[in-house]
Amino acid sequence: MTRPEEQPPLTCWLLDTRTLWPGDKITDSAGEALDLISPEERSTCIRKYHIADAKMSLASALLKRLFVAKTLGIPWQSVRFSRKRNPTHGKPCALLPDGSQAPVEFNVSHQAGLVALVGCKTEGKGDGGEDIELGVDIVYVNERNDYRVIDAEGFDGWVDIYTEIFNDEETWDMKYNVDPFQLLDGTTVTSEMLGRHDRCCTRDKELVATLPSGEKRKFSSDLLVDAKLRRFYTHWCYKEAYIKMDGEALLATWIRELEFKGVRAPKAGTVARCSTHGTWGERVNNAEVWLKRKKLEEVRMEIQAFEENFMISVAAKPSQSLPEVLAGFVSLHLEHEVMDFATSA
Repeated sequence: MTRPEEQPPLTCWLLDTRTLWPGDKITDSAGEALDLISPEERSTCIRKYHIADAKMSLASALLKRLFVAKTLGIPWQSVRFSRKRNPTHGKPCALLPDGSQAPVEFNVSHQAGLVALVGCKTEGKGDGGEDIELGVDIVYVNERNDYRVIDAEGFDGWVDIYTEIFNDEETWDMKYNVDPFQLLDGTTVTSEMLGRHDRCCTRDKELVATLPSGEKRKFSSDLLVDAKLRRFYTHWCYKEAYIKMDGEALLATWIRELEFKGVRAPKAGTVARCSTHGTWGERVNNAEVWLKRKKLEEVRMEIQAFEENFMISVAAKPSQSLPEVLAGFVSLHLEHEVMDFATSA
């Protein structure tokens, strides 16, 4: 067992690109930042059709280079990247100036303008002869207007679209279990208060919750479907983070045999009204990871809510080699914490 003082510090960074590099073309607004990355990374950014995707690609390249340079104390321009195992589809890794694999582990995810990085320095092997492995994923609830399909097919029909990703137990859990949610007056409704209304998968219906006092409270089923949709994306975020930690693509052959039990969506944060930084919501860390009907004791999962609709999940193993908090994300300032370091390194 690794003692707390021996556990490597875990870097958890978040960079919000939504207000960065304004304009319609990345080369017009981010010239200085583009000059700080490699020609290959620059080409990848410039090829993006949408400016939002180009900004996230650029931010990902900057965060990876910042993490490796700061963690290993090597010059910014000396940082190089490759892939583990498979040169085309393998998990990204860093190289030392001599071409050997750098003793760092990291993973990056981006969605809807946010870019997250998790990383740590490694010392060869963790306990049990295993390398430390990390994965991170960001989801944005209902980014693609899922309501359009839900209104046509019902929430249960919408979940059925993803049967190649989730097994029967997971789909049942997402369709018919629900986390506590709030009514418009602030009343918290639990599944016990819903009775058989927890089976509702249709929006725009009037439902009734029975409070512990016996009082009946009417509400729109939209709130129930929203809670189920958030629970679905929690499952999705966990699964993607685990797969990225493992280094496999989303279509891994064992993806339906990877299951998360005890899932609960973290309570949302709120959008800060007078700041460009949103507020953090709840952090949840009690989901169990099962693969091929075997509980994986060496893997830990944690998920953190950000603003009203974002969630960021971190997967890590071996569990005993890492600090207690996995998703302790801090927001970085582009100019002060990224650009200043890069230009002075």
